[in-house]
Amino acid sequence: MFFRKTTIYVFSLLSFLVLFGSSVSCQTSRNKQIASRQVNVFPDNSSLAYNGRINFSNPKEPVFYWAGTAVRTKFTGTSLGVSLYDDKGDNYYNVLIDGAKYVIKCGKGDSLYTVATQLKKGNHTLEVIRRTDPSSSFNRFKGLAIDQSAMVSLPIPAPKLKFEIYGNSITSGHGILDETRKNNNDFSTWDNYDAYGAVTARNLNAEYRCTSKSGIGFIISWFPTIMPEMYNRLDPWDPKSSWDFSKWVPDIVVINLGQNDCWLIKKLSPVPGPDEIVNRYADFVGLIRAKYPNAAIFCVLGNMDATQKGSPWPGYIQKAVKKLNVEKNDQHVYSLIFPYKNTASHPTVSEHKMMADQLTAFIKKTLNLK
Repeated sequence: MFFRKTTIYVFSLLSFLVLFGSSVSCQTSRNKQIASRQVNVFPDNSSLAYNGRINFSNPKEPVFYWAGTAVRTKFTGTSLGVSLYDDKGDNYYNVLIDGAKYVIKCGKGDSLYTVATQLKKGNHTLEVIRRTDPSSSFNRFKGLAIDQSAMVSLPIPAPKLKFEIYGNSITSGHGILDETRKNNNDFSTWDNYDAYGAVTARNLNAEYRCTSKSGIGFIISWFPTIMPEMYNRLDPWDPKSSWDFSKWVPDIVVINLGQNDCWLIKKLSPVPGPDEIVNRYADFVGLIRAKYPNAAIFCVLGNMDATQKGSPWPGYIQKAVKKLNVEKNDQHVYSLIFPYKNTASHPTVSEHKMMADQLTAFIKKTLNLK
């Protein structure tokens, strides 16, 4: 696992947590029963604010599937625990307390994770954010443990501007922390929080949602399901599970698909020609447009080898956007191609930042945002 130089590891409940500067990463301890500390802020508490495609069929155990799914609140006291159920024990979460970052590595089953024990007295902001996408198992959020005399209160309201992104491993933040570029499939190297979409949303002061899955394409994926079949699901793996798009309507939608199609397209028989590829992409954008009639849609591609010199895939995206502009008279669909990064494996944090800077500037200029 690779963290910034300020990383501090906590491996047991007796470990001493040192706050190092304004940004701290640490691996939290896991304990199924913590003496004198139990969950006392339950998921249906009205002071918790949620963000993402979350299954609330049981409001006392909401289910998280997608990267970037989050719960926010404010709390008082000197300690914090987070209770999660993980079906396989393969997920990671960021916990932001007053902006300082802690990391939860989930174990299988129910666990109460001690995140911090020596906070300053007073009010604290809190965000619990899923780092991993549906490549890993689902989680049930089961509440928080705070000091017995402490309280929770509503966080500041979410930004008015809403930003949603659809994509593949690049958008998920697959391998983003792997500076060696050799351990990309280790979930500890995934972190959607630092992926270009999440960073762009923060740059724009927008509420963020991510619908992405590593390996997915719009024509062919590394698994049977393609994005036009998954984009409208609450549970990404349940074809009968549908998301209610009226619950949350974005102002800005970003789509970054095509990298996996680029790799896999020749495995299809017959192999789709350029016109079919363009039409299939335009059809997917049309599905998004049908859900969000007033959103600005940004069709981006990159920054892996689908955008290298000589690749036809940037042209496919641009032609699809032009087709929508002309044939559908949809003038609020735009294209942007990220330069080929020309490095091995998935983009790292610095490469995501370059994409975020470019996308932020393009959106601001296109929409005349300050």
